Amino acid sequence: MDDATRRWLLSQLGTATDTNDLDDRYTRLGNARAVAIEVLYQRKADLVAQPASVAVSAVVSVTYTENIKALERQIAYLEGGGGDAPDDPCDDESGSGWGVVRLIERRRR
Repeated sequence: MDDATRRWLLSQLGTATDTNDLDDRYTRLGNARAVAIEVLYQRKADLVAQPASVAVSAVVSVTYTENIKALERQIAYLEGGGGDAPDDPCDDESGSGWGVVRLIERRRR
């Protein structure tokens, strides 16, 4: 994995993410988008496995519902092709690649 790809992954997943884990996943999965989606699914699964909210009367109340929704939105965004990863293949139809235009001189009148 090159430096640009690592920086993109850290921007999607946060700077506290273990880069050695990202390297291992990248070697296994082959592209940055798949790595980011897998990490986000794992984080979502970890949050869903815990109680969605915890409250101690007159002391503290914590809820993870919005965090789960935020992870779901980010996963949907990445699965939908949002957030161009440095190692994404160029698709001519999306307008992100280079194209060839043939110029033909018009006949003179």
